[in-house]
Amino acid sequence: MSMGDFPGGRWHGHWIAAELPEFEIDPTSLGGDLPPARFSRVQFRRTFEVATDTGVPGRVPLRISADSRYVLWVNGVEVGRGPIRSQPRRLRYDEYDIADLLRVGRNVIAVLVTYYGHANSFWQPAASSGVMGRDVQLVLEARLSQGEGDWLVTDAAWRASRSKAWRGLESGQALDGVPIELLDARELDPAWVEVDFDDSAWTEATVVKTSHDGGLAESRPPVDPYGAMLPRGIGMLGGERVVPVAAALQTAPTGETAAKGLPDHPAERLIDRLRAAGPTSAISLPITVARDADTSTIVTVDFGRIVAGHVELDIDAPAGVRLDLWYQESADYDPAAGPVESAPRASASYVTRGHSDRYKAVDVNGLRRIFLHIPSATEGDAREVTVRQIAVSEYHYPFTGDASFSSGDPELDRLYRAGIRTTEMNSFDAFTDCPTREQRAWVGDGVVHQMVHLVANEDWRLARNYVTLGASPRADGMLPMTVVGEIEHRGGYAIPDWALHWIHGVWNLFRHDGDHAATLSLLPVVERVLRWYEPYVDEHGTLSDVPEWNLIDWSSVFSSHRSALITGLWARGLAEYAEMADWLGNAASADWARAHWERIRQGFEDFWDPERGSYVDHIVAGERMPAMSQAAGAVAVVSGLAPQERWSGIVDVVTDPARVVVRSWIGGADGGYDMAKIVEQSLGIYRIDWDAEHEIVMAQPFFSYVVHDAVARAGQAERLPDLLRRWSVFLHEGYDTFGECWGWGTPVHAWSSTPTKDLIWYVLGVTPAEPGYASVKVAPRPGDIDRLSGAVPTPHGLVRVNVDAGKVSVDSPIPVKFVALDGSQATAPAGHSSFEL
Repeated sequence: MSMGDFPGGRWHGHWIAAELPEFEIDPTSLGGDLPPARFSRVQFRRTFEVATDTGVPGRVPLRISADSRYVLWVNGVEVGRGPIRSQPRRLRYDEYDIADLLRVGRNVIAVLVTYYGHANSFWQPAASSGVMGRDVQLVLEARLSQGEGDWLVTDAAWRASRSKAWRGLESGQALDGVPIELLDARELDPAWVEVDFDDSAWTEATVVKTSHDGGLAESRPPVDPYGAMLPRGIGMLGGERVVPVAAALQTAPTGETAAKGLPDHPAERLIDRLRAAGPTSAISLPITVARDADTSTIVTVDFGRIVAGHVELDIDAPAGVRLDLWYQESADYDPAAGPVESAPRASASYVTRGHSDRYKAVDVNGLRRIFLHIPSATEGDAREVTVRQIAVSEYHYPFTGDASFSSGDPELDRLYRAGIRTTEMNSFDAFTDCPTREQRAWVGDGVVHQMVHLVANEDWRLARNYVTLGASPRADGMLPMTVVGEIEHRGGYAIPDWALHWIHGVWNLFRHDGDHAATLSLLPVVERVLRWYEPYVDEHGTLSDVPEWNLIDWSSVFSSHRSALITGLWARGLAEYAEMADWLGNAASADWARAHWERIRQGFEDFWDPERGSYVDHIVAGERMPAMSQAAGAVAVVSGLAPQERWSGIVDVVTDPARVVVRSWIGGADGGYDMAKIVEQSLGIYRIDWDAEHEIVMAQPFFSYVVHDAVARAGQAERLPDLLRRWSVFLHEGYDTFGECWGWGTPVHAWSSTPTKDLIWYVLGVTPAEPGYASVKVAPRPGDIDRLSGAVPTPHGLVRVNVDAGKVSVDSPIPVKFVALDGSQATAPAGHSSFEL
């Protein structure tokens, strides 16, 4: 689309709704706070004519947005879904060209809009502005020709129907953050998206107008609370339609569902039946189940790997059969043995209409297995149920272009691909922690996703969106732990160190993109985060008693009292801020940051343990405590606080396999969360079950990105291939994704994907030599690997590097700065060049 398609800030289309909710509005306080409406879905339609004499134009640009989410069809063909997640006052819109879907004569645009009502993991309600932003709303406009009056817009000519087919789950709508979908297909005519559907029984759409002081009853964007809506800014999501690789069947006796006080929850109902079910037998789809009154049937399908997208179900059944689906991430879930409590409850139910029973979920789910429960037959109804297919249409952000990595070591190649797949499964309209449980956009987690995109995807728009979406500070300047969802909405406590990882993401983007305007717009948010810490600077210049949730990662580290961990991350942020401020010509801000950094450097020496050769986690009442972690040594190096002559020794100490132990404050031995540990931690109880005087706690996969940055900065990048092999522990039983933590957690957590970044930045050795890749640094460190090759994206095109038996060839669209193993440097202009490693 071009800027000329939709010039200016004012839309032609009006905000429309099905009918205004019945709020008690006091006309003397029209800006008063109103509660959001309940969960609902509204169907909108508009038929229109394309004249024979003019025909279908070559282009028909359309833009659309909604609160909360929409699905758009033109003449029965699904066009797209959106809008992408965004804070309500920065609401996004999408643009499409629908010319290819139009025809001469009668056409129809159909839109299903969901309003979630209560904040969930990926949406939060807008601030009250009268009735605006309190219920399902849609705005759309399409230019049918270049004539000024030839616009198709949302207005009172549209037809609307608040659907009875979907309903919210009264108890536990979002137990794991992901909405539960309950659909009664008997109430949904599948032809409603087609031209010939009769919508005469529907109501006229209501134009929604502002009712606050100064709103002037405006109904077209920009209006409060959405402001000047912004373009999408990222690419379209999509993926392949995938089918299971295995299926099984088992039966269970008919019985009342216990379901833990949630009798309508699909997952709880299914777990209850699974506990009573008999042994499984392998089957293949399609399969016909002959129902009787005494038994119900459970069909289980396994996709062989984690998939993420819209679940599809193709069924032949009598009308009124409730089918429950439960989406499970585990390859070997055993309802009798567990871990039941920590298993996610993402699920859905579908009540058959008796014909055309082809279901496609509205929301996205991540899963490996699907359990489908077919109930016993009721009296007089013993008809068969045929399960034709269960599938998932994957729906995530694509990795595009020709970026690549290969080596003489198949294990490293597999790790590179697994990091991409893991990140892909957590790249939707934002970076998420995991698709199977939460789908929350955690401000800290996303820095690893971003780095994977920067090294393996030629499309960097989602990497840019990570920092702009995260730039949503509280009134005090601190970022919420997750953005756009129930956590940001309630405005509670944060994970302050997550904001410091976000700052690293801003710095990553500055280094790779070199975008002055973007960096300038983000730097005030960066500074406010850094200044948030100033009240906690102690007399030594370090940070003490920082409140809220100082997570670091799930390893057993100490961040309380006077903290080396938080101080080191803050110092890294100050140094990165100073570098960006200098680049923008803001000398005063750079000087402020460097003055803090210098004071920290002097006080940080108190954490140094000369006998053990690294830094301890914290100091309590002036006493250096013995607990030592990889994280403490790593932040000392990456922040530059440790003298450079110590760096190599610190890395040797914190990566020594004879000293390093794996411990977590909340991880359980059964592969799940240990609730007893979680309760203890909430009470301030931290049990040291390792030799704190001599052993060092290993970072979990997330913070390992900082550890590996330290290894490389200390001049030991050649060790990374061996350190990365630990990640192979995740790649078993068909999984091709990295898990959350060492030995427990979800099997698809993109904060663990540092191997992909490390193999490009440090093993192949390709990084920006100057902001924006004005030139490229090539410093391969293959260790014992004989052969490496890769193609790395830059704003100027791919940089291709090949390493074979000590000889390095580079094909680059930008000048090259080469660093040999002995540290000697050479330069070459853009084009082809060769070097000796």
